[in-house]
Amino acid sequence: MSDNENTTAADTALLKEVVAVVEAAGALLKERFTTEPPNLDTLDEVVAAIHANDDAVLELLKAPLLAVRPGSGWVEDELGGGELPPGEWWVTDPAEGNINHIHGLTDWGVTATLVRDNRPVLTVVHLPLADTTYTAVAGGGAHQDGVPLRPSAKKSLDASMAGTGQARPGESAETFRRIGESVTTMLNTGLVVRVSVPATLQLIHVAAGRMDVFWQFSDVRSGLVAGVLLVSEAGGSVTDVHGRPWDLASSDVLATAPGLHDAAVRALSTIR
Repeated sequence: MSDNENTTAADTALLKEVVAVVEAAGALLKERFTTEPPNLDTLDEVVAAIHANDDAVLELLKAPLLAVRPGSGWVEDELGGGELPPGEWWVTDPAEGNINHIHGLTDWGVTATLVRDNRPVLTVVHLPLADTTYTAVAGGGAHQDGVPLRPSAKKSLDASMAGTGQARPGESAETFRRIGESVTTMLNTGLVVRVSVPATLQLIHVAAGRMDVFWQFSDVRSGLVAGVLLVSEAGGSVTDVHGRPWDLASSDVLATAPGLHDAAVRALSTIR
């Protein structure tokens, strides 16, 4: 075996333990979920509900994940972006789509991604309401409950289902302008555009061929690393919106079915 093959095999062996941790965390998040209208009146109350979910689920995520990978680090800032120090780091979202969860909406889950020297190499995303788990290992493919994922075979952007959204509350006015202009551009170029959160669920849809294009003007690691690995391992294309290789230092991301990447770059690279 080559060094890369040995590394992929070792990461694949780790996957079962990570799945168990993430699914247990997802079960707790499901227990905390209700479709009843939330009794939330102020921003402070919304933020408190979000933090309560995060704190509860982190109790089941942090220690077990650090234990299955001794010597790994833990990224504390869920909304942080940019490169990490060398070595292995767990980038997690204990309630990806937390804003949906606390409002009784169904688009949420739990994610855990191992980043090694600034490259996502293993990810698990569990969606408790759907009772489904997505996994990917660098060099080992992407799967939904063990079934390989494949992106869309579309080759015409005018037939595409695309999506975007904001990465964090209180984005800058410049980012909001770019989001608005890009949505208009893709409405004129594609077929349908979804503007929603969280990013991970839209990236999953690109990996699974249910959506064709996703872009976001963001470097928030916890919302991107899981989905980026799933899309790339499924056979999709992942770059920045100008077509340059994506990494943790990138300020934006573009994930597409392979046959649509060039057309999507041509459309979105016009947004300044």
